[in-house]
Amino acid sequence: MKTLLKNVQVYMDNQWIENGYLLIENDVIDGAGSMETCPEPDEQYITIELSNEYKLIPGFIDLHIHGAAGADTMDGTQEALGTMAAALPMEGTTSFLATTMTTAQSDIERALQNAATYINQHGVTGKAEVLGVHLEGPFISPKRIGAQHPDYVMMPSIDLFRKWQELAGGHIKLVTMAPEQPNGLELVRYLKEQGVVASIGHSDATYEEVVKSMEAGVNHATHLYNQMRPIHHREPGVVGAVLLHDEIKCEIIADGIHSRPEMVRFAYNNKGQEGLILITDAMRAKCLGEGTYDLGGQDVTVKDGQATLADGTLAGSILTLKDAAKNVQQYTKCGLEAVIQMASVNPAKQLNVYDRKGSIETGKDADLVILDQNDEIYMTFCRGQIAYTTREG
Repeated sequence: MKTLLKNVQVYMDNQWIENGYLLIENDVIDGAGSMETCPEPDEQYITIELSNEYKLIPGFIDLHIHGAAGADTMDGTQEALGTMAAALPMEGTTSFLATTMTTAQSDIERALQNAATYINQHGVTGKAEVLGVHLEGPFISPKRIGAQHPDYVMMPSIDLFRKWQELAGGHIKLVTMAPEQPNGLELVRYLKEQGVVASIGHSDATYEEVVKSMEAGVNHATHLYNQMRPIHHREPGVVGAVLLHDEIKCEIIADGIHSRPEMVRFAYNNKGQEGLILITDAMRAKCLGEGTYDLGGQDVTVKDGQATLADGTLAGSILTLKDAAKNVQQYTKCGLEAVIQMASVNPAKQLNVYDRKGSIETGKDADLVILDQNDEIYMTFCRGQIAYTTREG
């Protein structure tokens, strides 16, 4: 199938083509440019006429999401991942990492095997693509557990990770861990050798320990500020270290709850659009109403836009990436171009998939989002197929 999008602003090569077109063929971008050079479509093309008030941008990539629409990665079923993949395009997300929790080994292993099966057999076009697995825990600090289950925290282990990566069919792409724990630096070095992103998170490391972990291979930080040693003027901690070092890309949950708007702006002022990655850390309650839901074997109450454990600990979010995009623009006064960098370009580069994701270029996957005149999601394409639309007919 061939699709032609006409008369739309196209964000390409870090600039806007004010009156542009884009061609899709065989699930990839087959060309784009000014309407002055737009080819005449034949009967093979489906033509979508837009207007110059609409914007065409690359799809968002969520590196940290547990669940949505009642489903969760830890459900360990094909249906759960399929539900997430079908729901996420309505917020502009066209690909994601299925994120695990610190739970029983058997539950983690079931989730990993399930993700491998889904990726290998059911990654159909027209839904958000599962790019792999984000293993959040269990190699974390008992002092920075957050909403992870305290009974299942483990010391870092190369042997156990190797086993899990085999079960996952090589699809574990990112690991959140506390590198200051025993054997932590050894695991970081192993992850780097294997091409897996080592992320510091749920960590109580000192500044010096973070620097050592960076030297070993850490280049990512999980949900900045949350469950990491904070800044102190005599001990910069994890937060200070990752804000000071450009080698580390920082995830941030821009919901105004996990971090105050001022702290999102503080992070942006320090890291810039090149150093931040917008994520949701969403759990299964996203897209649903208030109530009580399961997250990694613990009850989470969703009320007034917050998801918390019984003791009040924040437990993931119900944030959408489209709202994160709006929020970060409001908090920092940055433009849509910066949002594209933080929600599309940076995660694609971090996962080493920028050759096929993250920007609008000929030959890349046609993962695209059309925004209306109010910058609301109008239409989402996942590998060339319409996955979500508000358009009738």
